[in-house]
Amino acid sequence: MCLPDVGLARCVLILDNIEICQYVSDVKRQTDPDVLLLQGAADPSRLAILRQLAAGGGVCACDFTACCDVAQPTISHHLKVLRDAGWVRTERQASNIWYHLRPEALARFQYLAGELASPIALLPARTLPVIQPTA
Repeated sequence: MCLPDVGLARCVLILDNIEICQYVSDVKRQTDPDVLLLQGAADPSRLAILRQLAAGGGVCACDFTACCDVAQPTISHHLKVLRDAGWVRTERQASNIWYHLRPEALARFQYLAGELASPIALLPARTLPVIQPTA
């Protein structure tokens, strides 16, 4: 029930039969490695991490906060997503964890990008008509 007459709207949500709103057990999880690879890079923070890894050799986990304006726990989450997607490998050195870009992930990404771009390159160039505004 909402009360719009009050300065701030106050609403009460009553859930009846909440069990029908729950996720069902057969939620489809993506298992295609190409989809996981592309999903792993589909975030501004993760893309910044990948760019930092591509610029140099290995990067310590503590050094990623400079490339992304997020807290360390968020960086850890993004690194886990990248690791699960196959983008990075880790190496423990003393108490630090170093991240390295996996060359096979980069090669697969380049292949996928080339595969997507090749049909576009075959299309003839065309120009669109310019519509002039009327006064």
